[in-house]
Amino acid sequence: MQSLVEVVITGIGVVSPIGVGNEAVWESLMQGKSGIAPLQEFAMPDYPVEFGGELKGFDGKKYVKPRKALKVMCREIQTGFSAAALAMEEAGLEPGSIEPDRLGVVYGSEMMYSDFEDLRAAYKQCIEEGWYQHDRWGPSAMSETNPLWMLKYLPNMPACHVGIYYDGRGHNNTICLEEASALNAISEALSHLRRGTMDCMITGATGSRLNLNVLLYRGDSLLSHRNDAPEKASRPFEKDRDGMVNSEGAAALVLEPRDKAEARGAKILGKVLGAASTFGRTSEDAPVSVSAIESCIANTLKDAGLTKEDLACVFAHGSGIPSDDTLEAQAIKAALPGVPVTALKSYYGHTGAACGALDAAVAVLSLNHGQIPATLNYDTPDPTCDLPIVHGEALKTDKQAILILGYTRRGQVSGLIVGR
Repeated sequence: MQSLVEVVITGIGVVSPIGVGNEAVWESLMQGKSGIAPLQEFAMPDYPVEFGGELKGFDGKKYVKPRKALKVMCREIQTGFSAAALAMEEAGLEPGSIEPDRLGVVYGSEMMYSDFEDLRAAYKQCIEEGWYQHDRWGPSAMSETNPLWMLKYLPNMPACHVGIYYDGRGHNNTICLEEASALNAISEALSHLRRGTMDCMITGATGSRLNLNVLLYRGDSLLSHRNDAPEKASRPFEKDRDGMVNSEGAAALVLEPRDKAEARGAKILGKVLGAASTFGRTSEDAPVSVSAIESCIANTLKDAGLTKEDLACVFAHGSGIPSDDTLEAQAIKAALPGVPVTALKSYYGHTGAACGALDAAVAVLSLNHGQIPATLNYDTPDPTCDLPIVHGEALKTDKQAILILGYTRRGQVSGLIVGR
């Protein structure tokens, strides 16, 4: 049964490789400007992939409050807080604007890997004649590591810092489901507002696949290796795609029941119409569950009370991994034949947990502008990905809703529909 509570979006904040802030991001999208470039901050000698989607000129000091909190914030926490700050500013909300017990926060996140510099001193104590001595780690870690080190890297800290600064004493949670994290976080926020347990929710996600430890841990087997043309490397659904492109970023939405938003005179940017989450078994041969994506699409439409004819577009997960894109395309074609599809990782790469939040934020901007951004680098259609991909130029639309998809290679699938 569809809820009688209409949940609206009153603030959007984006921190991405193609810009910080909604105007900068939209301008990049309309100009077809890629955020993928040779790595600077995260460059690693001899690593086979030399490019990614780094933030350009990002400085947490511009957004993080109180400033002293920076000392216990790694880069992902800083970007997550910054996205929330931008969203709350657009919503016209400050600490105390919402009754504290009725303000909640749900964020998507994932494992945050320590910077090398934070562990360098302890690591040096473990080296003897060029070899690492495991038995020295305990004593050296205790004596050479900042006592607050762990607070910089806990996945739940973005939501905690946002809740602390904005005095949100209501529901506070963090969803850690890799690429499915963001959309599931927004879904949980939507659920609380529909049930009437909260009057306002700050929701979104932050993520990075660029930290040097992440690169070493995850390896390069799923990555594009187009070092000669980084801006052409992210090619979702395209015939010559050769893998995903790592990046970093964050996005946040401020959600409220329509009556509460209108009562305080807020500008309404869009609506969250429905959400769903499913799971399907995966394998080496089928790393993405086609049936789970189909079910998620059907359940998301049902929750929103819509049909495929209401959709302006699907914002696909579109990682650029050859096998994954093919399976996702099969599911979308089966569930939504003829509905246009775009894939925005072609602009800002793969941010891990933040993927769905960035796409959701851009989806709302797209509906407000009446244009669907074109997929970059879609030069040659792939017959195994038989979809009407938006490419070449933006697609004008007057339809009212966009479906966003996210999934992991472990079987989780999440879907969200936002409306004009």
